[in-house]
Amino acid sequence: MSSPRFIHLRVHTEHSLLEGAVPVQKLIGLCVAQSMPAVAITDTNNMFAALEFSTYAASAGVQPIIGCQVSLAHDPAGPGERPRAAAPIVLLAQSEAGYLNLMKLNTCLYIGKAGQLPQLTVAELAAHARGLICLTGGPDGPLGRFLQAGQRPKAQALLEKLAAIYPGRLYIELQRHPGAGEQLPEAERASERGLVEMAYAMGLPLVATNDVYFPKAAMYEAHDALLCIAEGAYVDQQGPRRRLTPQHYFKTEAEMATLFADLPEALENSVEIARRCAFKVAKRDPILPKFADDEVEELRRQAGEGLAARLAIIPHAVPVAEYEARLAFELGIIEKMKFPGYFLIVADFIKWAKGQGIPVGPGRGSGAGSLVAYALTITDLDPLRYKLLFERFLNPERVSMPDFDIDFCMDRRQEVIEYVQQKYGRDKVGQIITFGALLSKAAIRDVGRVLQMPYGQVDRLSKMIPVEGVKPVSITKALADEPRLREAAKEEVVARLLDYGQQIEGLLRNASTHAAGVVIGDRPLDELVPLYQDPRSDMPATQFNMKWVEAAGLVKFDFLGLKTLTVIQNALELLAQRGIDIDISLIPLDDAKTYELYASARTVAVFQVESSGMMDALRRMKPTCIEDIVALVALYRPGPMENIPTYCEVKNGLRQIESIHPTIDHILAETQGIIVYQEQVMEIGQVMAGYSLGGADLLRRAMGKKIAAEMAKERPKFIEGAAKTHGVSKEKAGEVFDLLEKFANYGFNKSHAAAYAVVSYQTAWLKANHPVEFMAGVMNCDIHLTDKLAVYKREVDKLGIRTVAPCVNASLASFSVRDGAVVYALGALKNVGVEAMKLITEARGAKPFASLFDLARRVDLKRIGKRPLEMLARAGAFDVLDSNRARVFDALDALGSYSAAIHEARNSNQVSLFGEAGADLPEPRLPFRDDWLPVERLSQEHQAIGFYLSGHPLDDYMGPLKRKQVMTLHELHLRATENSPLIAKIAGSVASRQEKKSAKGNRFAFVSLSDPTGLYEVTVFSDTLEAARGFLEPGMNVVLTVKAELEGETLKLLANAVQPIDQVAAEAGGASLRIHLNRAEAAASVAALFARVENSRSRGQIILCIPDQTGREIDLTLPADYPVTPQIKGAIKAMPGVVLVEEV
Repeated sequence: MSSPRFIHLRVHTEHSLLEGAVPVQKLIGLCVAQSMPAVAITDTNNMFAALEFSTYAASAGVQPIIGCQVSLAHDPAGPGERPRAAAPIVLLAQSEAGYLNLMKLNTCLYIGKAGQLPQLTVAELAAHARGLICLTGGPDGPLGRFLQAGQRPKAQALLEKLAAIYPGRLYIELQRHPGAGEQLPEAERASERGLVEMAYAMGLPLVATNDVYFPKAAMYEAHDALLCIAEGAYVDQQGPRRRLTPQHYFKTEAEMATLFADLPEALENSVEIARRCAFKVAKRDPILPKFADDEVEELRRQAGEGLAARLAIIPHAVPVAEYEARLAFELGIIEKMKFPGYFLIVADFIKWAKGQGIPVGPGRGSGAGSLVAYALTITDLDPLRYKLLFERFLNPERVSMPDFDIDFCMDRRQEVIEYVQQKYGRDKVGQIITFGALLSKAAIRDVGRVLQMPYGQVDRLSKMIPVEGVKPVSITKALADEPRLREAAKEEVVARLLDYGQQIEGLLRNASTHAAGVVIGDRPLDELVPLYQDPRSDMPATQFNMKWVEAAGLVKFDFLGLKTLTVIQNALELLAQRGIDIDISLIPLDDAKTYELYASARTVAVFQVESSGMMDALRRMKPTCIEDIVALVALYRPGPMENIPTYCEVKNGLRQIESIHPTIDHILAETQGIIVYQEQVMEIGQVMAGYSLGGADLLRRAMGKKIAAEMAKERPKFIEGAAKTHGVSKEKAGEVFDLLEKFANYGFNKSHAAAYAVVSYQTAWLKANHPVEFMAGVMNCDIHLTDKLAVYKREVDKLGIRTVAPCVNASLASFSVRDGAVVYALGALKNVGVEAMKLITEARGAKPFASLFDLARRVDLKRIGKRPLEMLARAGAFDVLDSNRARVFDALDALGSYSAAIHEARNSNQVSLFGEAGADLPEPRLPFRDDWLPVERLSQEHQAIGFYLSGHPLDDYMGPLKRKQVMTLHELHLRATENSPLIAKIAGSVASRQEKKSAKGNRFAFVSLSDPTGLYEVTVFSDTLEAARGFLEPGMNVVLTVKAELEGETLKLLANAVQPIDQVAAEAGGASLRIHLNRAEAAASVAALFARVENSRSRGQIILCIPDQTGREIDLTLPADYPVTPQIKGAIKAMPGVVLVEEV
């Protein structure tokens, strides 16, 4: 094979985010196809792909050259001058030392430079120059820019500095990207002559590069759209924006030889540089900080003492000797695999967290199968009690790092990470980068925007892309499957959009940090990996993602935030305030009330079992033990869930358990004869075919991943083992193997299912035994999510728990408990902020506010803000001080000014004749005005709370509606059945209407409504929608004729007709009213009201109940009948002196 004439040294992979469009594997494929023996990657200001590229390129027989295009602050601004744009140069690693320095420089681009664009100084280059080759950046580099600006002296000065920093390792870089007529762009023409002259004058070598951004010239237009996406520009805009040429593709050796035929030395030097950079990044073994001098002995000591402590307080699942034997076995494996330090590090930060009162989950993932982890309190699940397998976590026959996923309380997870930083050093601890890709739907939206297509059209096209699982399918697949998209593509601009979208979809779009991953090194991280700084995080992140950071030698620890742990902690703290101290890890697992709650599916807010499908499964299963919950957690997933009916029927004696083979039936007894867990696959392999558990784990993995070559080896091994161990026939063993193969793909990790089942049980136990504290704890976790609070408030009502409305004298900033009731949180109101509400509750202390003026004196209302004060007034939080909400609302400006004057006087240390500063300031006169009517009062309350708390707009309609056979949502839910639609009438207050178009172009709507018993959604098809759209605006009250049907526990409603509620109420006719008054003088006002109202079809008798001097009520019946409507009832309720209005 002849020597190459050219090697690409300037390639931007897709890791040059929204700039490069060459995926790593695509780049390697291009090199192989063109027989190019080496290639460099030079992503812009990052090494994101360095280890991935090096590994895959070497395995494909291509020499990887690790480089980076870095931005150099080549022309620093003087005092008072605006910062000048940095210019790119290229650095290539020619050795291990160069690679380490390149990582250091990449770290310098980001760390300690918050709020700045990534760039390096000449001094930083000089500090980390060893082992690096420097290319000067071509026409757009610092030398090229100086020359184009007519500043040759500056170019010469910088070149001399670079030559001193990189002696014998500096190359003058030339680029040629000819346009139409083979003419070079002006920038390249203007700079090339000067660059060549300077190179010859200083005796520096030239090198030719092609600045590659996309694989083929045909991708130029799509790549141009990608650059516009990055800049927020438009493809056709006339103003300045970044533009490349069609020549920035991966050219062949022959094309480059033709392009630089007049400068063969520049081509030859690209090959020479490749020879000088014959260095490959090596993968490292796992690196951890040393925890103790003798980690083996320390682990044995801690594990032994920990197990003894566990067994002293917890009932034994098996004899102590079995625990001791299992512990010794696990310790032997851990020591053999050299992981004692890992276990000690994890145990240390978990013990610290528990010591600080930070809730930690009982376990997650396969780690719950380790007795050593249980002894060290890493987990709180006894693996022998739950029959969990250590080999599923750590397999001695497959060397890989253990991986504990740890759940922490979401509010305090960061404290644990900070502890780790302090213990091991901030420079040795970091987060892990993760990359987001440009998926098909997003690609269509982004390309549509840069093509300036109408938003509605782009939105419709994006919605035509089907979603499989959680990801949209590719544009190519969508075009094959979706006829509407193919039809739309006949329009030229849509065809262009889809063409560009197909070319850029799948490319990396952005970098962020992994939600949970943290790495801990034994040395500063930038000696092992380059670092990146996510602007949204204070903690540095590795530039390699989760897969490649481990190849670099770092070990990942997952610090996950689990909201449910915070819920549990909230509930326990509320209980502790009542003197009830509970260790949630020690609650009994056989509590009858808890299983009754599960069996009746009263599981709103119960971990893992909140969905309607889970509730349906619980009703059918009727769980009686924790193993049932473990199985349900494992079964309730696509695929396995088809076995839920069988499990339930066998459990409840409606069906016989099916035997697979006598040798293994006992393994499946706890799951009613169904293979549910991965561990069961392993145990069957061990028991029936004589596998070791480690070997059975390898079998499980091969089956689960459908590795054909492995399966071909394992099938005869399994059949032979079954025959040898138990004399099982070849046919039967083959059947069992096929069964295992089917379920291995669906089987769930039992350790994870058991751990999460325990957390589910803990929440169910709290709800069953301490519902008030539990629901308050739940609501505190979602204090800012109005939709969820509405669901929880309905659940509180169903549980018969009283809710205390928001009140400045009773509420805290968060939800609290008092006298068996949930006290609504001030901080849960819209647009108030928990911290602002704490100013009120802290000023109140143990002394309730006596009046609005007292509150204004004790709380600086300016710090609260007018908007939060309005929300408090709307919600009725000031009712205890003045029940006229309208007056309070109108007085807020005056109260704010009064409060400001008092606090300004205090802050200026003014002394009052009456003592405290500001005490002699007169209280403002509150405006006189009528209170809001009940309907308006509820509307204002809804604005502040997000749902109706003290009543409902339909409350006054319920009497006449009942006379017209209109059901409540609760009644309809009780009467509806599956497979037998019920036609009924239901009233509702409209919350929202969302209209859509069907595939045939017909409009339909999903309308959200509520009545006094709950929230519901109705589907309204086109004919009904056209007739009733005017009645279905938010805030309107209607009566709907619906077809109601149950699907599981979900009530499906289809509207056939819609009527205004007042029309239905009028048709119902009037009813007599009994009006209870607290003073006789009020009777005249009420009678006068009836004298003023307009006539109505709804008429009835009016009875006034007036107290006499002894307190007894005297009935006074007004002469004749009077109009009686829901609106009149509401108006009467708001009148002074009216205590109660009831229909008779």
